[in-house]
Amino acid sequence: MSGEVKGNPQAAGTQPGRQAVEVRPSGMRPHNVDVVRRARLLTDGKTLVVRDRNLRERRYPVGAGAIRRAVFVPPPPDVWETVTKRPSERWGVLVFENEDGREVLRAPLAEWLPEAHAVGILDLKPMKCLDRTGLTDLAAALGIPVEESRPPLDAAPRQPAAASDRAPARVLHGELPRWHSWIRGLGVFGWFIALVVAFAADVDWCLPVAAAALFSVPAADLVVRAGAWRRRRRDSRKFAEETLYTSVPTAGPESTPRFRRTASVRVLPRDVVITDTVGRERWIGRDGASGVARTVRLMSPGARQPLGVEFRDGRGEVRALLPWRDWFAGPQGQVHWQALVSALDVPAEDEDMRRPGRRTADTKPWTGHPLAADARMMSPLPAKEARSETSWHRTVIGGNELLLIPLLSLLLLTGLFSDSAPARLAGLLSALTIVSEWVPAAMRSLISRFHYDRADGNA
Repeated sequence: MSGEVKGNPQAAGTQPGRQAVEVRPSGMRPHNVDVVRRARLLTDGKTLVVRDRNLRERRYPVGAGAIRRAVFVPPPPDVWETVTKRPSERWGVLVFENEDGREVLRAPLAEWLPEAHAVGILDLKPMKCLDRTGLTDLAAALGIPVEESRPPLDAAPRQPAAASDRAPARVLHGELPRWHSWIRGLGVFGWFIALVVAFAADVDWCLPVAAAALFSVPAADLVVRAGAWRRRRRDSRKFAEETLYTSVPTAGPESTPRFRRTASVRVLPRDVVITDTVGRERWIGRDGASGVARTVRLMSPGARQPLGVEFRDGRGEVRALLPWRDWFAGPQGQVHWQALVSALDVPAEDEDMRRPGRRTADTKPWTGHPLAADARMMSPLPAKEARSETSWHRTVIGGNELLLIPLLSLLLLTGLFSDSAPARLAGLLSALTIVSEWVPAAMRSLISRFHYDRADGNA
């Protein structure tokens, strides 16, 4: 039914004269940005191609004996349980089936909606989310019907598509690689076992083993972060010749170097790449019904002052929201706006801002807007919030590690003053563990406080 091959995304293909329909992942933070830049669901003629972050491809043919239809399974009615236990399924799952009704592939909508992080589950209906992802267009290009089913997602799955398959494939994107979790778990477990043996059986050489096992926890973090930095640096060369638009905010105390350096809009031949103030990047297509089809400048009623800019797709749905004050109100802001409209090469128009319920002040115009969270992240954040949103320990690993791992390392740190060589080695490794945890966090905090998030008001 399917095979896996390695290939170049540019060569992955479309038939001559036909353009592939592509579905792009949800926005990702900097350490995981290679997912949104590389992973795709796309068509190659009558073949469904699943490309992962490493450019490996799985190909699923469409037709007799292969995929024949797609079934949209909405989320269970218990919204809270879905969000807390299965966040990737909060808008439902599109299941690709063969002619016997056996599942071949599962695509959770939340994994393939570029603005998933900026839209609340109650602000977007599941069927509307299906259109926004582009999965509807992908199914149409493959020539398969999309049906809607009502069984809950936690119901017993149907029989897999092949007897050799344990379960249908799922196109998910992990926050961190699997080896990272294994190394961290084995590191803590190995530290505990080696420490017990060292003190219970009085085996000195177990002390450096315990310290080395615990050091593997921050070391795994450093490897992931270094690899992400290398990939971003590699990809930056690809973007060098593309059209880049950064913010031109009005001068004010809320303007920060982090926002001016990080937030951006890139216009590529087939994509619009939007990066928010904490470095989260998402890609929205420029073609098809789910691609950027027009820009709308929202105006305040009466005063007719610009409030923001919406990117809308071919169905009229808002896909991104840029606050005018933070993007186009500064010096040469109007020129900046005109250049962006020209680069996008789509119709641009003005509309009055419609606010549900009571009118709010123009300083807070996004109350009730479905992409209010997007407007906040596409604006300068308060310094404390910016540090929290960009902290590796708070947003990816968990803030407790910054205290727990150094605390566990203190048990062997005193070995630095011992006459025993194994104890000194254990003490040295423990010191290295503490440094690996605290120094990167301290440096990031200091740079943030004294530079990136300093409200200097420079535009």
